[in-house]
Amino acid sequence: MSSQLSNRRPETDQVITDIVDYVLTYQITSDEAFQTAHYCLLDTLGCGFEALTYPACTKMLGPIVSGTLVPHGAKVPGTSYQLDPVQAAFNIGAMIRWLDFNDTWLAAEWGHPSDNLGGILATADWLSRTAVANGREPLSMKDVLDAMIRAHEVQGVMALENSFNRVGLDHVLLVKLASTATVGKLMGLSREELINAVSHAFVDGHALRTYRHAPNTGSRKSWAAGDATSRAVRLAMIAKTGEMGYPSVLTAKTWGFYDVLFNGQPFRFQRGYGSYVMENVLFKISFPAEFHAQTAVEAAMSLHDKLKRMGRTADDIQHVRIRTHEAAIRIIDKKGPLHNPADRDHCIQYMVAVPLLYGRLTASDYEDGVANDPRIDALRAKMEAKEDKQFTRDYHDPEKRSIANALTLTLNDGTVLAEEIVEYPIGHKRRRTEGIPVLIEKYKRNLARVFSAKQQKQILDASLDRDTLSRMPVHAFVDLMVTP
Repeated sequence: MSSQLSNRRPETDQVITDIVDYVLTYQITSDEAFQTAHYCLLDTLGCGFEALTYPACTKMLGPIVSGTLVPHGAKVPGTSYQLDPVQAAFNIGAMIRWLDFNDTWLAAEWGHPSDNLGGILATADWLSRTAVANGREPLSMKDVLDAMIRAHEVQGVMALENSFNRVGLDHVLLVKLASTATVGKLMGLSREELINAVSHAFVDGHALRTYRHAPNTGSRKSWAAGDATSRAVRLAMIAKTGEMGYPSVLTAKTWGFYDVLFNGQPFRFQRGYGSYVMENVLFKISFPAEFHAQTAVEAAMSLHDKLKRMGRTADDIQHVRIRTHEAAIRIIDKKGPLHNPADRDHCIQYMVAVPLLYGRLTASDYEDGVANDPRIDALRAKMEAKEDKQFTRDYHDPEKRSIANALTLTLNDGTVLAEEIVEYPIGHKRRRTEGIPVLIEKYKRNLARVFSAKQQKQILDASLDRDTLSRMPVHAFVDLMVTP
């Protein structure tokens, strides 16, 4: 006997309406969130400017067809490009993520919420230039900060209890989702149009994590977020035309996201949407390293200095014990050859070996010129990484959210140095007072990589004070960062 499937249009999945109602109606009143978003904007742009010094990044940038210039299009900071908002979002997003140096959110899923700035800034700049050309008021940088807070919140709250990596999907899925919702709001989509856009973000094809893991680790991880945030702009633009959506894209039997991609399990939520994620986001201030290794690098830097005071060097090390948390073991514990910079900046042993040897860890330390030093692999071979269950519990504890690592060195003569433990990296909320001055110096250093002294001053005068920045039209701020 055959059964007939009902073709009655279902109600929209609650997960989608919750996101849309938050993005459209929630009033952000947290001064801490706006203050953190200001620092996040500066740091994120700075990460992009440093990436512009790497040809592997710049070869990815520009229009799809060489020579294309879009009237009233979005400009790409640090370049002379003026592009359609979709391609501009890809450019900005790729720059931001290239060196793995922008902010991080760690939970059941991890990711980098400032990746969304690619879509947000490109869309806001394009809308502002178009508005001025048509005699209307442009968007302000306050609108950009507001959108950043909302994008951080959507991506981060979704990540708290839902692990996409455990089903083989990459975390840039959440960038596409958060960017679609926030750029759709900037574009003025109605509630129904934004619901449609968000449904498309879920029904869309999703990136596999293949490019983040051995034996296939590669440079796509540096532009995957740019791809995701640009795709979000495209989906929002499609929805604005009145294109239909798919209300039960998550819950539809057999064909929905849960059944096809999430082992039949619905999403779980620890909290509602507000401004929690921006307030608690982690900054990568000192080291361009996968975040689960940030505290390990900090500990290795301290041990390098200790060895130096003892008149010893890394050559005197017989064994390195790394106590860490489960996520670090699963993602960045690697043995054997490392084939490229993307491989190396996701290997905790490499990220510990370099500071022990050189007393530093910079983006250039992942390049072949440094990686060919045979002492690095020799030191990696002496390392043992083990999970500490308490570190793992503290990593998931919403009141702590630590990212602890502890290093113990045993020297060739049998001397065992006291364990060096770092629970919270300098970019953690618990170390904001210590970290923000260092973040500002990082921003200034990155501006100097691209701009003349005169242009640096103009950018700093406009951006360091939040009130001054917030009042600026988006296109006027972006114009300060254009190069010939």
